[in-house]
Amino acid sequence: MAFVVMGRKTVKKMGCYFRSAVAKLVSGLLILAVVSVHAVIEEVDAIAAIVDDDVVLVSELLSRYELFVQRAEQSGATEVPPRETVLNQLMERLITESLQIQEAERRGIIIDDETLTDAVTSFAGQNGMDLDGFQQSLADEGVSYRSFREDIRREMLLGRVQRDMVNRQIYITEQDVADLRGSPFFREWVSDQYRIGHILLRIEDPLSDMAVSAAKDMAVDILGKLRAGEEFSRLAIAHSAGSTALEGGDLGWRRAAELPSLFSETVIELEIGETPDPITNALGIHIIQLLDKRGASMQKELRTQVRHILVQPSEIKSEALARVEIDRVRERALAGEDFADLAREVSDDAGTALAGGDLGWRDSADFVDEFRAVMDAIPENEVSDVFRSQFGWHILEVLGRREEDMSEESLDDMALQILHNRRYDEKLEEWLKQIRDEAYVQIRLNDN
Repeated sequence: MAFVVMGRKTVKKMGCYFRSAVAKLVSGLLILAVVSVHAVIEEVDAIAAIVDDDVVLVSELLSRYELFVQRAEQSGATEVPPRETVLNQLMERLITESLQIQEAERRGIIIDDETLTDAVTSFAGQNGMDLDGFQQSLADEGVSYRSFREDIRREMLLGRVQRDMVNRQIYITEQDVADLRGSPFFREWVSDQYRIGHILLRIEDPLSDMAVSAAKDMAVDILGKLRAGEEFSRLAIAHSAGSTALEGGDLGWRRAAELPSLFSETVIELEIGETPDPITNALGIHIIQLLDKRGASMQKELRTQVRHILVQPSEIKSEALARVEIDRVRERALAGEDFADLAREVSDDAGTALAGGDLGWRDSADFVDEFRAVMDAIPENEVSDVFRSQFGWHILEVLGRREEDMSEESLDDMALQILHNRRYDEKLEEWLKQIRDEAYVQIRLNDN
């Protein structure tokens, strides 16, 4: 096994010179023949591959391999592919990552320290720790906090350059969205799913009036307990003769078309937790309860009815004068003047001034961050404090809030997201193949 000894910074400085003169460089470099990879690393890091204007170091490759082995052991894998196979796969991944990072550098894409710290803090929070506690946790596991940060920076940089390069290649038309909305896949994907509890009371002798009466009495008793709030699973285990009795009568998640025809029409009309009257057929008496429900009809959107007054600075109205004006307008509103009349008189938002500043029932995502933050926080029927957005100085008033079923627009957005995700994966693979095919790559890590 042979390694070309050279530092990463040296290669970086040489830049494009690699492309035309790499053969001469390689022939003039010191080649170290070694028995052990680790022995080489103890003396000096070595180059595993030259990738355009960058290099992949042996230490990077071995570090990835050790991580792969650790994860395989943690997952309980009994067989791991041959070392050479894994190293080849890891080498290709490191080469592809290097090409992406070089592309990010050419395009000026960076992850600054503040953004990185926010990401690490968020990661720590997801694990129930503050940043100090997370750093201590890493130290306890023998992991360098600085190395962890740089790993996160690298992942964020890769994600950002991928989005930047791939999103521009994705085109989705209104017809594409309409076609997906009309497809069986989409109708199935957004259709509701129902989780049903089922208790079957068998009638031992259907011809016996006494047996039928006893079963009906039992059904009435169970129904009363369920409607009084007793746990369905406990009663199912105790009384059901159905195949799911030991699972508490839980039939699992099913779409309407997958429900037993005996009670499918009944189920779709139920509210969560509702227990309808028992249903009888040749198998016995059936008691059901809608345990849960999910799907498009369960997804609600919070809408807010809001109105606002905007005062914009201009060439003839300074920032300070605009602020004084909006302060006075707010004082007048608090003193009892009609908000709508003030909007018609003062507001610089030509689109809403004549409507008394009314923006209608809106999704908070429709607004810029500053406006949304105030709107979401303020109680109904109160005039907000003055706040600044990119458009100027505002005050607002929330008139009401309500939840609405998912709109056609939201379903279009859902279809658009599905199409984007599908095409993103395809375009990403195409782009990665393209940059790999066009790159100058010389692998220096070979078994002899």
